[in-house]
Amino acid sequence: MAEDLRYLRLLSRDFPTVQSVCAEIIKLEAFRGLPKGTEHFMSDIHGEHEAFLHILNNASGAIYEKIDELFENSLTVEDRRALAVLIYYTREALQKAKKKGKDLDDWYRVTLNRLIQMGRYTSSKYSRSKVRKALPEEFAYIMEELLNTHDLSNKEAYYDNIIRSIIQTGCAESLIEQMCILIKRMAVDNLHILGDIFDRGPHADIILDRLLQHHSVDLQWGNHDVLWMGAAAGSPVCVATAVKNCVQYDNLEMLEDGYGINLLPLAVFSTEQYGEAEVFRPRKFPEQPFKPKDFSLYSRMHKAISVIQYKLESQLIRRRPEYNMADRDMLARVDWKTYTMEIDGVPHPLRDADFPTIDPADPACLTAEEQALMEQLTASFRQSERLQTHARFLYSAGAIYRRHNGNLLFHGCIPCEEDGEYMTFELYGKRLKGRAFLDFADQLARQGYFASGEKERQKGGDFLWFLWCGRNSPIFGRDHIATFERALIGDESTWKEPKDPYYRLCNEESFCRGLLEEFDLHRPWSRIVNGHVPVRVKEGEDPRKAGGRLVVIDGGFCKAYQKKTGIAGYTMFFSSRGMRIASHEPFAGKEDAISRGTDITSHTFIVENLPERLLIADTDDGEAFLARIGDLNALLHAYRTGLIQIKAGEAMP
Repeated sequence: MAEDLRYLRLLSRDFPTVQSVCAEIIKLEAFRGLPKGTEHFMSDIHGEHEAFLHILNNASGAIYEKIDELFENSLTVEDRRALAVLIYYTREALQKAKKKGKDLDDWYRVTLNRLIQMGRYTSSKYSRSKVRKALPEEFAYIMEELLNTHDLSNKEAYYDNIIRSIIQTGCAESLIEQMCILIKRMAVDNLHILGDIFDRGPHADIILDRLLQHHSVDLQWGNHDVLWMGAAAGSPVCVATAVKNCVQYDNLEMLEDGYGINLLPLAVFSTEQYGEAEVFRPRKFPEQPFKPKDFSLYSRMHKAISVIQYKLESQLIRRRPEYNMADRDMLARVDWKTYTMEIDGVPHPLRDADFPTIDPADPACLTAEEQALMEQLTASFRQSERLQTHARFLYSAGAIYRRHNGNLLFHGCIPCEEDGEYMTFELYGKRLKGRAFLDFADQLARQGYFASGEKERQKGGDFLWFLWCGRNSPIFGRDHIATFERALIGDESTWKEPKDPYYRLCNEESFCRGLLEEFDLHRPWSRIVNGHVPVRVKEGEDPRKAGGRLVVIDGGFCKAYQKKTGIAGYTMFFSSRGMRIASHEPFAGKEDAISRGTDITSHTFIVENLPERLLIADTDDGEAFLARIGDLNALLHAYRTGLIQIKAGEAMP
């Protein structure tokens, strides 16, 4: 009772009068009666910034749908496309309109009227206070008036005068831009990113800059994300792996220009230590006119950092026997006299035998030059202000999993045994499985970046590497990663990376219902939403599994996967009326979208139509509002019974 009273006294500071308490209760009850906001789910972006930004701008086709609903009978297809491009790429579309030399005042007037209609339509299910909070301070009054002037019979002159004044004062472009921002914001209330912002695509940095500006976004870490989190935390093995991936897929622009990582020491070291390295020829080379093609330098850089990666992985595996990965100490398995490796009883020759920095007596030991290089690279990662900003955002907005409005969101898997039992992990005196292990893994991942003690920080940093590619990692979801075999073993049968049994079990509805139970999710609409594994549509695979209880939305943004999947992947919506999936065709590019009005072709299909429209009362926010209302009613009772003194001068109602 004393604790309750102490809390109510603290609450009374925010609501010092009976009237203020009553007003807040009424407001929260009203909010609970509104339709729930629309959630947008995206996954596996893999650094493909143009496709990501377009799908973010068009809300997976939802904005064009609303344009059609509003203007199908009043605007031509060409005009509707032009309006869509304006909303998606406002500044570029404004520049294009000015270059055409048309009557700009008339164009501004027509465009503003259309955007105001769209603004009203997309914001209609939200409270005025929510819309008001989304408005820019400098235009808040004007935009609120325009959005809420519904009865034009009485206010037509007032409305027209506002539009005329906007144009005459030279504010039309600014208001158009702000109205487009509002439309996109109202179209999606929450954005969920289910991992792998980073990978082989060119600009994960641009994607993260955009996500930092988003009004409501959460992240579920992918294995490529935790690799970069580890690199930002100063884990040398994560730094080496991140650099190796960038060299392999020509992402040096992001490293050097985006994050300010100086690769000159690596280039110098690689040319001093290695001859031609055809075996390590990167999969992708820089294209003209940006950089000259230098196959030899790129191959040497790739080889140099790969060898360092193998050494650091070997050291970590020996340092962490609790990971049960001794068989993945690849350098220890090589016969350095014959340059062969035995795999499943079969000897395989290495494709390259030129390793001047490897001491056969201690192959995992870095040379003095390699050590100096890694100290330089690690310091560059730690000192990159932009990378550190992005890493802190990944931690603050992200987690291994998320429970949101009855759904379970995670990137990879819940590690399982073949019989369907959750896999037990023995780490640091604990035996954990299922949800408990994921909670512990989340804690260790944060320790790798935020711990103050060197020992604890290294433990967490090593665990970030484990999450990236470790055996049965819940984010990686495979027995092992075959990086070494793909580079140095010619027999492709050794390249296999067996998946966790989860990926077989998740096709069973009983397993998925049990998993939802493990995470205390019991809503009729509850779903598991996964990324990580591309859906092979061309082979007849469906993103809906286990009777629709699980949905896989690997975005397929990565162009390398599109030939295998047959599409550019999936996104998902969860609105007040139900859940639906959008499948996307490949994106032609931003310039094509602006110049020709092309859009990503998307096809939607239903996951579930709800029998009744969901309200905020049915959501996590609704539950929080209900708890708040309970506290406020307790405060109201305390005021009326004299337990807490009413502010002087207020009459008891």
